Formats: sequence, structure tokens, C-alpha cells
Amino acid sequence: MRKTTLARILPVAMLALGSGSAAAAGFQLLEQNASGIGNAYAGSAAVAENASTIYFNPAGMTQLQARELSVGLSLVRPSFKFTDQGSDAGVLSGGAQDAGDWAALPNAYLSWSLNEDVYLGIGLGAPFGLITEYNRDWVGSAHSIKFDIKTYNINPSIAWRVNEKVSLGFGLNWQRMEAEYVRRAGIYPAPIAGRPLSTSFATLDADDDSWGWNVGALFSVSEATKFGVSYRSTVKHKLEGSLSVDGPVPAFNAAATSGAYADVELPDTFILSATHRLDPKWELLGDLSWTGWSSIDKVDINRSSGTLAQRLDTDFQDTWRVAVGANYQLNDAWKLKFGLAYDETPVKNAEKRLTSLPDNDRIWFSFGGQWKPTRASTLDLGAAYLYVDDTRINNGSAADPSKGLVKGEYDSSVVILGAQYSMSF
Repeated sequence: MRKTTLARILPVAMLALGSGSAAAAGFQLLEQNASGIGNAYAGSAAVAENASTIYFNPAGMTQLQARELSVGLSLVRPSFKFTDQGSDAGVLSGGAQDAGDWAALPNAYLSWSLNEDVYLGIGLGAPFGLITEYNRDWVGSAHSIKFDIKTYNINPSIAWRVNEKVSLGFGLNWQRMEAEYVRRAGIYPAPIAGRPLSTSFATLDADDDSWGWNVGALFSVSEATKFGVSYRSTVKHKLEGSLSVDGPVPAFNAAATSGAYADVELPDTFILSATHRLDPKWELLGDLSWTGWSSIDKVDINRSSGTLAQRLDTDFQDTWRVAVGANYQLNDAWKLKFGLAYDETPVKNAEKRLTSLPDNDRIWFSFGGQWKPTRASTLDLGAAYLYVDDTRINNGSAADPSKGLVKGEYDSSVVILGAQYSMSF
């Protein structure tokens, strides 16, 4: 089986953007900085320790120096080991071993103050992403061979310090989404055991540019305690491109190839965070977040003529994520970070689980360290292990029996390593 490349480095002008498989539930990418990894992203909307607050809560820019730059890189190693437990896909019987490999996700942020109360900033990142790729003869190849989602997000933002206790922030998001979906298709040759074995392959290539927005507020209750709240809107994409078919029958290829489009509404998110300094050594952090995954009830891939070519019956549910963390100030130069989180999957059950997204609930175990070599520079290092419970799949489409039944279990986990460099100037 080909290894699944679940993330990629994409060099881009100005700095770098990345897309890949989400370590968070669904195909959301929490790795919008690496400095939050050590705390499992607890306190994300309240901590405001570097310019990456632009993504999690733009109001946090008022806590920064006059000009700050932050760049980071997260290395992600997912593992997805599939065991067949009674799949029925005609003569297709190829197995799947570990479908994961190391991958990278970069980020970059810049903030600067117009005056002591108004700050501007810009962030570059990829809030959603997914790549899963199987060999072409595996048992589920009529469901998916390759599923590749990329997003690129540019997030100009503004923050206003209302007074010493309250700051507000707002951002716009220009977002590009690209999708590639490959699977077996067609009814050639004749049906085998009641199911057609296709030697043709269909590929969807589509993309779209769209806009969203985000807002946030930061409340400094005391010198020791801060609360943050933030919201990121849905982003509606109308992906347009082509549906192409290749295989041994030219007439079928020509008849099945056409323009195509699909509507996808990426979910909104809400975060409530808090940080509290117990004493000069210890700080506690907490996070409660909600993601509106039910905006993706199904994905219809339509031909340009308006006829339905393929339906992904996602039927996602809204999800919650809870995270707690702690920091320990070891000395003037070093701070130690710890975190624990529970992350709920949007996938309802084994029957709704897709081979392109074998997702399940996960628990984060995180730790990290922060080193300040100078007053103006900081290096954050973080690591996390994500435990994923055994993940059952029992997906067979009554509407399209040619796809067959994929039945089995995934043994999954994720390892994340990250580094973030921040500086004021």
C-alpha cells in the first residue's frame, strides 16, 4: 500500500502556508501555532503569548509588544492501521497497513501597534486539511483511493484596547479551498458476485476562493486572571472544476468526463478560554470549544449539467473539545508546559464513517518547554501524543452497491512535534 501523506509543506511568498491531515477531530487543523502544543491548546483564546493570537483571538494583540513576529512548524505523524473484518467488494481484496507518515504544517504571523490602543496584524495558515491515499486495488478503492483537501487562509486583523480590562478584535479571512478525490468508477467489466468491478478511475479536481470573518474579546479580570472568547464564521465554498475518467473503454471515459461542482460549508468555531496565575511559578489554563460540523450534512458532486455524479453521506454532528493545561516557571529563561484534552469526532457511527476520513474521538497528552534566550525572543518546543480509540467502519452504500461494503477496524494514533520562534522588534 502507498503511504498516506497526511500533510505537506507548501512554500508560499511572504512566508509559508501548509495543509494536511488534521490532528484535531474531523479535518480541522488546530496547529495554527506550535507554542500551544505543550498545553494541548488549553487557554488558546486567552493566553496571547505571541502574534499567533491573531488566529485564536485577535483581541489578544493588545497584550503584545509594539511589533511582533511569530513563525512556527509542526511535524505530525499519524498512524492508521486498517484490519479487514468482512468487507464485501467483489474480487477486490487488497489490504491496508499503516497509512500514515511524517508531515509538516507551517504558520506565520505579524502584529504591530498603530498606537497604544490599536493594533493591526496578519496571519497565514491552513485551518482545514486532509490527505488520505490508498493503493488502487485495496478493498475500499470504490469508496476512495485518494482524498485531498487543502485550505489556505490569509487573516488580516485589528484589535482595540477599550480600557485596561477589555480588548476587542476583528478579522477577515480570505480562504482558498482545493479538493482532489479519486476512486474506482463505472460498471466495466460485467458484475462479479453482484457487484461490478471497475477498471476505470474517476478523479474530481475542484477549487474555490471565499471569505469569512472572526471576532474575539479578551477580559483582564485581574493581574492574575484573563478570560478570552472568540468566534470564527463558517466559510461557504462552491468548488468548481472537472470530473475526469480514465480506463480501458474510451467511449465510457468520454461519456463520464465533464465539468463538476460541489458545495461545502466549512464549520464555524467558538472558543471560551481562561488563564489564571496561582503564584510566581504556576499558571493554569482551560479551554472549551465548539465546532459546527453539522454544516457538512452531505457533499453532492454534481456534473455541470446538474446531474448527481457522487454523494458523500457525511451526516456530521457538532462537536465539543475540552482542554486543561499548566505552566511551571522553572527559572527566568525556562517555562515548562503540560496539557490534556478530549476531542470529540463529528462522525456519528461506523456506518457513517468514510474511508477518506477514518476519524474517531481522541485524547491529547501534551508537554513542552519555552526558552527565552533574550527579552525580545522566545522559542517554544512542544510534543503531543493523541490516543485514538479503536475505530470501526461498516460503510456500504445502498444507493450505490457497486462501491461494495468496507467493514473493519482502524488502529490509530497521532504524534505531534512543534517549534515556534517569536520575537519583538
